Amino acid sequence: MSIAASLIAEFDHESASTRKILACVPEEQFGYKPHEKSMSLVRLASHIAEMGTWAVVTMTTTDYAPPADFKPFVAASKAELLEKFDEHTAAARKVLADASDEDYLAQWTMTWSGYKVFDAPRITAIRSFIMNHTIHHRGQLTVYLRLLDIPFPGVYGPSATDKS
Repeated sequence: MSIAASLIAEFDHESASTRKILACVPEEQFGYKPHEKSMSLVRLASHIAEMGTWAVVTMTTTDYAPPADFKPFVAASKAELLEKFDEHTAAARKVLADASDEDYLAQWTMTWSGYKVFDAPRITAIRSFIMNHTIHHRGQLTVYLRLLDIPFPGVYGPSATDKS
């Protein structure tokens, strides 16, 4: 089985779960922050929505440094949040599905302001820097939703909302 074939089922499952959680984000609470050092709800959700673009960059470059004028995506509405997630996830899925094992095993490096953030085979970057990173922030987002008393569906089984 190719790396792409083994990865896509997991990618599809996690992406569908992530979209379900993003769909629960209340636009009227976009500015919410559980702590002064935390991202706002909209920034966290937007960060998750834009991560598909990272898969495309990872699979189409070998040595990447974001431009100095990089500006993270921040959704203006829930509709835009979901639209960007869908768009970026579809692009990521295509590049991941079309990649060869050789593509996945190629070394990939990312630097940010002269600091080496990542230097590993692309498959490692895809799994840890993108998929696991997305899952981490999705979990963080469910905590924000719980603190706001916003119901959300389960990801790996029923949530407390599903049980009540």
